Amino acid sequence: MRDSLPPGLGETGANRPLRVAMVSVHTSPLEQPGTGDAGGMNVYVLELSRALARRGAQVEIYTRATTSAQPKVTDAEPGIRVIHVSAGPYEGLDKNDLPGQLCAFAAGVLRAEAHRPEGWYDVLHTHYWLSGQVGWLAAERWDVPLVHTMHTMARVKNASLAPGDAPEPHGRIIGEEQVVAESDVLVANTEQEAADLVRDYRADPGRVRVVQPGVDLDVFSPPPDVDGRDPAERDRRRAAQRAGLRERLALPVDRKIVLFAGRVQLLKGPDVLVRALGERVWEEGDGQPPLLVVLGGASGRPTAVRELEALAYQEGVAAHVLVRPPVPQQVLADYFRAADLVAVPSHSESFGLVAAEAQATGTPVVAAAVGGLRTVVEDGVSGVLVPDHEPESWALVLKSLLDDDALRAGLAVGARASSTRFGWDRAADEILDVYEQARKHHSTRPQPVPR
Repeated sequence: MRDSLPPGLGETGANRPLRVAMVSVHTSPLEQPGTGDAGGMNVYVLELSRALARRGAQVEIYTRATTSAQPKVTDAEPGIRVIHVSAGPYEGLDKNDLPGQLCAFAAGVLRAEAHRPEGWYDVLHTHYWLSGQVGWLAAERWDVPLVHTMHTMARVKNASLAPGDAPEPHGRIIGEEQVVAESDVLVANTEQEAADLVRDYRADPGRVRVVQPGVDLDVFSPPPDVDGRDPAERDRRRAAQRAGLRERLALPVDRKIVLFAGRVQLLKGPDVLVRALGERVWEEGDGQPPLLVVLGGASGRPTAVRELEALAYQEGVAAHVLVRPPVPQQVLADYFRAADLVAVPSHSESFGLVAAEAQATGTPVVAAAVGGLRTVVEDGVSGVLVPDHEPESWALVLKSLLDDDALRAGLAVGARASSTRFGWDRAADEILDVYEQARKHHSTRPQPVPR
């Protein structure tokens, strides 16, 4: 853990704490991930803020108010404040409606900061292109370095659309290009994302830094080891341990379980898993597919969950699909531990936080070989990467793993070892270095007109 902040950051006449403004327009870090527009980015913003606060930084997160009941300012945790900005109607707006509210949101951010002494913030860190548009204006107004994390990019998503999914609009691409040009430093989750930024958005390679997100390794941890020198006895105790966990979660004890955790939308690919359950490969052996547990809510279309359940009925596998709402992180970790496999069939992922969290609990992951999942999942070590989204391919891989207890046990060991690569303390240390790099770059820019 870093003992002190980088030279130059957060230093005035007295060595005060680093003050970070974060902007997350379309989704609040306080929302439950797994439904609507809330997902891995919520976890990223909150966990990074926590790690920065542990290092003495003061973090203020600006996000759009979505209900009238939300307080304007919430002291979420020591060192972390969430500011809800009114911009447009509280309800009825999805992500695609928000570009028309960016002016109102930016005005709210500037108004909230205006009562502070000049030079209050040391750095501005924005998340997703909508926030980057707001940050571009605010950073210039406040004369602070702008750091931006894309999380997802329109050109990358459009290159790997799920069948039936709508492409991202050209206006988003233009907005992303502007944010790339104006940011002092761009944070990429993986080397692949960094290459995408340079290739697709003409980003300056010298201003792109790779910082892999972390996993809360205290929450997402393997089940406690069981005693017993005899291997057969240890296996029996482990089975009893898992059975007890499944009983607490109201899951069947005597079935193989494949878990999907995330928003129910075409991009995330839960339909691939439902179709895979309908493949003929399951007729071999005991003649039935595993139970697919879907933890997630509708995203994009309010009928997404009902459509997934209707697809299961059409495929004749409704009895093998169980849909439940998203759950808090501590409960999610128990679901990971209770599953035989976790499946991540996304068509596009900048990182793949679910895969990293599942592996940290010691559960092997079957994932699509796309984006950041190729970094998170070590093929043949912590899980298996599937080269396409064909239901038969997924059925074959899932069945081969579910039929081989020894293979899954070996992957479970690899999953636990692989998870040690990811930690939020390491990520925060690297982000502090990014902030210092951004400060140095910002100092070379033409000075804005004094206000």
